[in-house]
Amino acid sequence: MRILFSLLTLMLSVTVMAQTESQWHGPNRDGIYPDKNLLKSWPAEGPKLLWRFDEIGTGHASAAVTKDFIYTAGVVGLNGFIFCFTPDGKLVWKMPYGEEWMESWPGTRSTPMINDGKIYFLSGMGKLMCLNTQNGSLVWTINILNALHGKNIQWGLTENLLIDGNTLYCTPGGPDTNVVAMDKNSGKTIWVSKGNGEKSAYCSPILIKLSARNVFVTQTENSILGIDAGTGKLLWRHDQPNRYSVHANTPIFHDGNLFCSSGYGKGGVMLKLAADGSSVQEVWRNSNMDNRMGGFVLINGRIYGSDDNGKAWYCLDWATGKVIFSEKITGKGSIISADGMLYCYGDNGEIALAEPTPTGFKKISSFKVPFGTDQHWAHLVIANGRLYVRHGNSLMVYQISL
Repeated sequence: MRILFSLLTLMLSVTVMAQTESQWHGPNRDGIYPDKNLLKSWPAEGPKLLWRFDEIGTGHASAAVTKDFIYTAGVVGLNGFIFCFTPDGKLVWKMPYGEEWMESWPGTRSTPMINDGKIYFLSGMGKLMCLNTQNGSLVWTINILNALHGKNIQWGLTENLLIDGNTLYCTPGGPDTNVVAMDKNSGKTIWVSKGNGEKSAYCSPILIKLSARNVFVTQTENSILGIDAGTGKLLWRHDQPNRYSVHANTPIFHDGNLFCSSGYGKGGVMLKLAADGSSVQEVWRNSNMDNRMGGFVLINGRIYGSDDNGKAWYCLDWATGKVIFSEKITGKGSIISADGMLYCYGDNGEIALAEPTPTGFKKISSFKVPFGTDQHWAHLVIANGRLYVRHGNSLMVYQISL
């Protein structure tokens, strides 16, 4: 019986993992990628460039990588497009989906999510869509600003979608329809949560799975929210206001604690989550690592990321929030990790490979991104031994495996 139970558990785990082939910030949405046997240093000009495509338009969407295809999104003219490539860089198809955000910092915001043979994507104008991965044909679509009475925000809706089983979660940010759970196969509403009645805040949520319940966690204008993922009931709210109401970083949950960080001087807060997920208690705050939208990673009890004004990259102690060390290794920016190394993408266009040592960032190699336009805001992606770099209209793919 014990062997049978173990086999069933393994089968269930594989099934759940297989459903989501590619999502924001890696398999666990924590910026940690599972690739091994990666290069520990690069040539002076950077790792080998395998291919690039310079016509994906404006935007900040990263690459969504599966075994068979690579997907991303960009704006060409005034319309948004989803692009599909083969692993060797051949354009398979591009599918228009309508108007996109063309005001300040124009272009796509979110990254496509690949789940169960479908593409899920939210535009800056509120168009939520489900497409076929093979040819980009539309399965269903809904505008969450119109149909769900959401409210757009200063720099356009930005949310990397979250799916669990057959349920898709998104944050329209309306006063009554604040957070919504939908059937991923049809787009029909399962439940609506009023949340705290605030607008969305560029946050890509996480799902915390506890024995008592699953807790959906996101940030809205002035709040960190915990919502019962099964019913939509607001379980708790924690105060987290900042200038401009921008909370674009994905929270991290580990060992019963939840870390959230916001830019514009607000910084990070650690919350202790009750065992049943019904409440939180503040443990510590630290305003040093106030990264605006570059994220952070947790490795061996330490949090790594940059600040908002470009002074330094920080290492914080997970338990206490104290600064262990800080260095200026490149411009402020985004961070991911794989195979024990840190990949730091500065807004100055430099990508740095660094080793986290007990006493500091050991910068091993770096190179300047050679192609593309506008801001260096798209996050890096690692998959199948390759580094995917988006810079404006250019997608570059580098070989980083041994």
